[in-house]
Amino acid sequence: MNIKSIIAAAVLAASSAGAQDLTPKAAPETTPIAIINATIHPMTSEPIEQGYVLFDHGVITDVGQGEHTFTADTKVIDAAGLDVYPGLIAPNTQLGLSEIGALRQTNDQNEVGQFTPEVQAAVAINPDSTLIPVTRTNGILTFCAFPTGGSIPGQPAVMAADGWTWKDMAILKSAGIAINWPSMRPSNNWWADEPDAKQQQQINDRLDAIDEIFQQAISYRDSDKNPPDVRLDALLPVLPGSDGSQPEHPLFISANDIDQINAAVTWAVDLGMRPVIVGGNDAPLAADLLIRNNVPVILNGTQRFPKRNDMPHDAAYTLPIQLQQLGILWCMASTDRTAHERNLPYNAAKAVAFGLDPLAAMQGLTINTARILEVDDRLGSIEPGKLATLIVTNGNPMEMTTNPVMAFIAGRQIDLSNKQSKLAEKYREKYRQIGLSRDK
Repeated sequence: MNIKSIIAAAVLAASSAGAQDLTPKAAPETTPIAIINATIHPMTSEPIEQGYVLFDHGVITDVGQGEHTFTADTKVIDAAGLDVYPGLIAPNTQLGLSEIGALRQTNDQNEVGQFTPEVQAAVAINPDSTLIPVTRTNGILTFCAFPTGGSIPGQPAVMAADGWTWKDMAILKSAGIAINWPSMRPSNNWWADEPDAKQQQQINDRLDAIDEIFQQAISYRDSDKNPPDVRLDALLPVLPGSDGSQPEHPLFISANDIDQINAAVTWAVDLGMRPVIVGGNDAPLAADLLIRNNVPVILNGTQRFPKRNDMPHDAAYTLPIQLQQLGILWCMASTDRTAHERNLPYNAAKAVAFGLDPLAAMQGLTINTARILEVDDRLGSIEPGKLATLIVTNGNPMEMTTNPVMAFIAGRQIDLSNKQSKLAEKYREKYRQIGLSRDK
């Protein structure tokens, strides 16, 4: 083995070890659990002061106010002075698919090829990623992992932020199909060195190729499916049935510019699909089209610059407000990806600082996200019949000073420590031992 191979092997081994989460996974609950004397924030109704939440076998069975009698085997948690919220949901992330961006061996979000609808993000999730505990420490208990790259990168998956295997974590193995819609205009940026005519031809070719594979899937749907085709099979759930029935899953289309949004939504609706716009910087300009076709938007955060030089400095901060006022269903993803996914709630907080109603902002992190990902029958609010996936906090999750003090995923109490908190404990102890600590 030459020296380059030895170095590469050492780097890979070190990165693998560094990416190993040592936090134990949560054990199943053995008795009913009641959280009492807290302020409950259901998200679908007004907050409940001095409220309680009761759950058993991972499912919320009762939500109420005031005194309540529980069975003798119920574990009662007195959360006086604390708040209970649904677990936050990250709707567009590569969490569990990417560990160290600069190290190729730890990235598994981008499949080879332009058209890979059969690729499932769920099966590539690393349940031992050190980034998952860091993320859930800030209250994000569910995430939708998106594959990237190519025109049709594959199938996003809705995952719980705890589990021994990807199967343990999977809430919705396939949430639909992701599409990266091409820019509709030639680029005039300094790095675009090809003539406009050639760029436009490349754009047209990509659009034709996207349409062609869906036309093939429609023909395949209406045939005897012999021989079977895994690529076309993967597209069937986002297409209407041959009898005109609604598609099983939505189509997630990454598009920001007005002409992208108009073209993508018009094309998808014409084929009978249910589009969701991911990005949507110009969504207010396409409001009529989005409202008419009931198209929701996943915003890619607020911590970014305006798209164009002539836009107001607060364009990204006020975008959720515009969508809220227009009546367009929206939810918030994080500007920071993967390693910094924990910053998700602060993206919504920025919009609150510029005038968004705080409840609307929290809904954009919880119930709206669940509705758009079509898991609102299980997640996103605190109601009987839903999974007991919730956080107990010492304030509003959008405040940077707020910390979850307790969290449950499907009724299982999870460990809120992570690699960063363990290192903090280690070095605090070091300085205590050598007499340099200010802790008493």
